[in-house]
Amino acid sequence: MNFLLHPIFLASVFFILGHTMGWFAGNAQFVWNFWKDKPVFSTLLFGTPAGLFFWYGTKLAYEHIESLWSVRFLAAALSYLIFPILTWYFMQESMFTLKTIISMLLAWSILAVQYYL
Repeated sequence: MNFLLHPIFLASVFFILGHTMGWFAGNAQFVWNFWKDKPVFSTLLFGTPAGLFFWYGTKLAYEHIESLWSVRFLAAALSYLIFPILTWYFMQESMFTLKTIISMLLAWSILAVQYYL
């Protein structure tokens, strides 16, 4: 099977997109003044697509691995890879603290378990 069409890869892409949209739904207010007083607009614009990405990611992953726990761990681990990068890029908060580095390594470990076991 082509790696790019593998259900877990596609589910991971959906989860990454969902976490990215979720980050903007909650944190755009801190990055751009435009979003400071627009919670409903932000939720509709970013949150609705995020929900759909999570729905389809969960569907694809569950159909392949048939374990909702594994799907949850996969999605959670990917969130901890996306959040530090976006927070570093947009908020200039370092992701190179001991706590963040250890958490990112643990997230990579969780991903490896879900992909390879």
